[in-house]
Amino acid sequence: MFSLTDDDLKRKILGCGDGPASFNAEMYALGHRVISFDPVYAFSRAEIEQRVHEMYHKIVEQVGKSREDYVWTRFRDEYDLADHRLTCMRRFFEDYDAGLAEGRYQLESLPTLSFGDGQFDIALSSHLLFLYSEQLSLEFHLESILEMCRVAHDVRIFPLLDLKCRTSAYLEPVRTRLMELGYSADVTPVDYEFQKGGNTMLWIRK
Repeated sequence: MFSLTDDDLKRKILGCGDGPASFNAEMYALGHRVISFDPVYAFSRAEIEQRVHEMYHKIVEQVGKSREDYVWTRFRDEYDLADHRLTCMRRFFEDYDAGLAEGRYQLESLPTLSFGDGQFDIALSSHLLFLYSEQLSLEFHLESILEMCRVAHDVRIFPLLDLKCRTSAYLEPVRTRLMELGYSADVTPVDYEFQKGGNTMLWIRK
């Protein structure tokens, strides 16, 4: 979903709002180091695991009600999707305590981060910005994205759709502001699509 190359994987990567995802664990197993941040890392493995299992049936129910909004090439149905996500989360849970101790999982939250200017090469945001446009304001989006641009030279955000599978109303205002500030802000095709039409990322560089 981010069109990451083998060379990209060797760079300093920041995962923004990663939650209980397996990307950090899988990168670590390959010999790469990623820093992930999320407010959920304030909780223990057991607490997060309990919440994940509580959400399982809600995911199945919600996706099942709107199956026509999704592309069913990677997953057979909503149960296969939920099982896949649980498998990924198990990899996260197996790595979580060690990752916390090593500083790979850090308690931070947008729109204000404690990292240094240009500390990372790439910052990635998956299924947070733009997706929750009805819950998070335009101001929050702008502040968060500019903060990501402060700490990383290359910022990539996916998807660009909201929860109703519509292009986020914030996309063009965000792109306009970024370009006014001297950034390139390109809507770039990617090889991943689950939400119908959700096969582009916003790629921001100075």
